[in-house]
Amino acid sequence: MNLEYGPQYEDYKKEVQAFCNKYKGIQFSDSAKVPLAQNNKSGGPSMSRSDWQKTLIENGYFARSIPKEYGGFGGESDVIKSRIAATEFSNSGIPGPMGGQGIDMLVPTLLELGTEEQKNKYIKPTLYGEMIWCQGYSEPNAGSDLASLQTKGELIDDQWVINGQKIWTSTAQYSQMMFCLVRTEPEASKHAGISYLLVPMDTPGLEIRPLVDMTLKAGFNEVFFTDVTIPGANIVGSRGEGWAVANATLGHERGSLANPNATMNRLNMLIERMKKETINGETLIENLIYRDRLLQVQGKVMAFQSHALRVLSAKLNPGQDVKVGKMIQKLIGTELRHELEGLGIDIMGELGTLYEDSPHLRDGGSWQFTYMYFLGLIIGGGTSQIQKNIISERGLGLPREPKVQGV
Repeated sequence: MNLEYGPQYEDYKKEVQAFCNKYKGIQFSDSAKVPLAQNNKSGGPSMSRSDWQKTLIENGYFARSIPKEYGGFGGESDVIKSRIAATEFSNSGIPGPMGGQGIDMLVPTLLELGTEEQKNKYIKPTLYGEMIWCQGYSEPNAGSDLASLQTKGELIDDQWVINGQKIWTSTAQYSQMMFCLVRTEPEASKHAGISYLLVPMDTPGLEIRPLVDMTLKAGFNEVFFTDVTIPGANIVGSRGEGWAVANATLGHERGSLANPNATMNRLNMLIERMKKETINGETLIENLIYRDRLLQVQGKVMAFQSHALRVLSAKLNPGQDVKVGKMIQKLIGTELRHELEGLGIDIMGELGTLYEDSPHLRDGGSWQFTYMYFLGLIIGGGTSQIQKNIISERGLGLPREPKVQGV
């Protein structure tokens, strides 16, 4: 079996390598303003994250298949080129594109279900990192059972008037916009009567209350709506059919919470760290116990990448259902990343637990912080337990979980 890419892809590989060499050691001038951004201090070129995003798009390394009129590269999807670029970026330590709820979740939803006006207005600034979005789904009494949401939206004089509360809203304090689920048809059944609205975060009557979590950062927020009024056109899909739109977004969310390329980059970062750190004069990479654990995680990361490629390939073939595959990607990917971060902490001992100001920080203190952060992502987008139930029932055809009666 010939597994070589072929001459056309070898040329593309050289093109990507030249790009990576040009931008190796890139520094971000605005990294302090970008959540979870890490500023590379190795003396490479400097630019803002937004300019880097534009550079990646202009060269076809991001938003490759999104039409140019919406701010994308305007090319065709190519699984092999995507794999080559991801591999070369990882090998060179070149940062990938910005992600986030707007880029990873809303943009593909609008491409699929949005109006032409919505695509033209929102996709380009979102792709370029100029418009940040948050997700208004969960409520105090509607988490895993999302369809129980009670935030109310009324259409009055062609304007939506929203009242209610959302919780666990990531990045709300940084966002300009929210895609939000509200109940617009109170007499309809639970899964019906929900609409998918686009809400500017500076609208009067909207209040954000940050929630400080165990990372000592406000990663989540409560958001309160008091007569928040937005244009009637700020709805994606039809009135009362927001559940179908939300499920489309959830599918994209599950795929984005566990990025296989980011996981491979992190694994390479761990390997480099193990080559530098020593115990009794021996590098950690030479320690047989740690190296065995590393190889176990490395095998899982490679298998995870293969699964993600299979999902990507299926997405490019009409008629193939990738919903279960994305759920598997979310389930395995978030738990694997948490395991990987935990290994990083273990090998460094007490140094791995540092993530605030300290002269002994390793990699910006990112290991402990990201370990706790991914514990949250195991819950976000549907807990691991929920994912396992859906995979077993819809993917494997196992009996549905019995419901307790009369309690």
